[in-house]
Amino acid sequence: MTALLPYFTPPSALLSCGGPLGLSHRGFSPDGLENTMAAFEAAVDLGFGYLETDVRTTSDGVLMAFHDETLDRVTDASGPISARSLRELREVRVGGTEPIPTLGEVLVRWPDVRLNVDIKDTAGAAALAALIEKHQAHDRVLVTSFSDRRRLDCLRRLSRPAATSAGSAGTAALLLLSPLGLAGLVARLGRFRCVQVPVSFHGIPVVRPVFLRRCHKAGIQVHVWTVNTRPLMEGLLDMGVDGLVSDRADLLSEVLSVRGAWPQGAGSA
Repeated sequence: MTALLPYFTPPSALLSCGGPLGLSHRGFSPDGLENTMAAFEAAVDLGFGYLETDVRTTSDGVLMAFHDETLDRVTDASGPISARSLRELREVRVGGTEPIPTLGEVLVRWPDVRLNVDIKDTAGAAALAALIEKHQAHDRVLVTSFSDRRRLDCLRRLSRPAATSAGSAGTAALLLLSPLGLAGLVARLGRFRCVQVPVSFHGIPVVRPVFLRRCHKAGIQVHVWTVNTRPLMEGLLDMGVDGLVSDRADLLSEVLSVRGAWPQGAGSA
């Protein structure tokens, strides 16, 4: 088993300590039961120590592990999740069978697992900060959001630092300014230690060897989403990325196992 590394681990030390990281996207469920305890447990059983999830806030301020703004796509209910209280959501089922968990329940269920948490609404910034403080989970959570405003709002509320990935504005600045040797400055000003990017954006390649070199020189980890085929996983790992986010946790665990980087979690000792 490889070491379960803090999100703060610099790229220069990551590979020698058992990286790259495998992040299971919304847990693992071929049946579409994303962001449920069943999906997270399936990923942990495969050896994942790093789980990616999303959070939405209920009408009474509770963070739920849930991606969409509305309940319609994956549950037996409809309408905005923000319009319902925790008590009301207890009756809702993902795929008709699985309850929607709170983020607190996920943190408590696997106290050694690290979580990549994507803040999906404005209220979630304060709620996530409060939850991190309550569980003293600063070294277990990677705070992410497409909104740099939400991400930074969460960080400002913490009593000590938590790792964080650049939002859309920070990522754009990094792409534009890293060729000028300013990657480190962008990361310091944006308060991030990691960037999570797609392979390409609107047909323009994002993940290239030169981009990885610039990020690594500045101490920035590069994670790529959402990577679901073996050839692409292999190619990106050969290129030197620091982490892969995948819906195909089964495939990713196999690929990393061959490379001696598996399992990565306490659930598969």
